[in-house]
Amino acid sequence: MSYCDIAPGDPYHGPYHDNEYGFPVDDDNALFERLVLEINQAGLSWLTILKKRDAFHEAFSGFEIERVARFTEARKAKLMSNPGIIRNRLKIEAAVENAKRLRKLGSFAEWLDAHHPRSGDEWVKLFKKTFVFTGGEITTSFLLSIGYLPGAHDETCPVYARVLRAKPRFIISA
Repeated sequence: MSYCDIAPGDPYHGPYHDNEYGFPVDDDNALFERLVLEINQAGLSWLTILKKRDAFHEAFSGFEIERVARFTEARKAKLMSNPGIIRNRLKIEAAVENAKRLRKLGSFAEWLDAHHPRSGDEWVKLFKKTFVFTGGEITTSFLLSIGYLPGAHDETCPVYARVLRAKPRFIISA
């Protein structure tokens, strides 16, 4: 079964599937949010992440890259005691470290565009070189979710046509 089969009508998966998944994202902080959520999903279900999304948003200062990059050890320790998020030290450290790396890169959206197009394997190598806690599954899921790689939706899914009209990067050649 595909995500397009199980998501419709679900109170968490449905809205994400219908309005976000596979659509292009150009806002740096929104891109950072997706990356952090994908990292936190590792080893867990996407439903768990969607249910905790609001708590993540609050805990990670609205996913403002500049603010997260300045998180102190005390702030990270506070996150470890927050039951609303995934309390995994490696994932918390990855969010803060990746925010620092994004700050050095400049615009996340521009960085992604500068490296587009690439194959899935090339993207994974680039992400592993540039960020932490970004293996193949995390990188691929992230890029699918923001429209850089095809496959987020079945071609028969009613949302697929809307995604195409939004001009995801996977249909735009460099």
